[in-house]
Amino acid sequence: MQRFAEHDGQFASSAIVWHELNYGCNALADSKRKSELQSYLSTLANNGLLILPYDHAAAEWFAQQRAALKACGKTAAYVDGEIAAVAAVNNLTLVTRNTNDFQYFAGLVLENWFE
Repeated sequence: MQRFAEHDGQFASSAIVWHELNYGCNALADSKRKSELQSYLSTLANNGLLILPYDHAAAEWFAQQRAALKACGKTAAYVDGEIAAVAAVNNLTLVTRNTNDFQYFAGLVLENWFE
């Protein structure tokens, strides 16, 4: 939360991540935790969190990356590739705890705020 505060107004999410957050929340059993998460997501949405689409440019970027990785014998996780593509084509830093899933995408800037 401290990192979010430090970068207030300087972050966005991809539609793919927004889906994953909402899906995870909706899949939870009714509980205090679920209510708190729903409230937090609503607050983000109501306060204008920018949700970036997976668009034409992102699709082309990911296609190029997948082909290059395949040529090297690597397989890109599809959803992670879409998330990476949205960040890359919007010249954003992708913040994730799981940098291993994104490390082979060329030109993608990564940060792990959990280290």
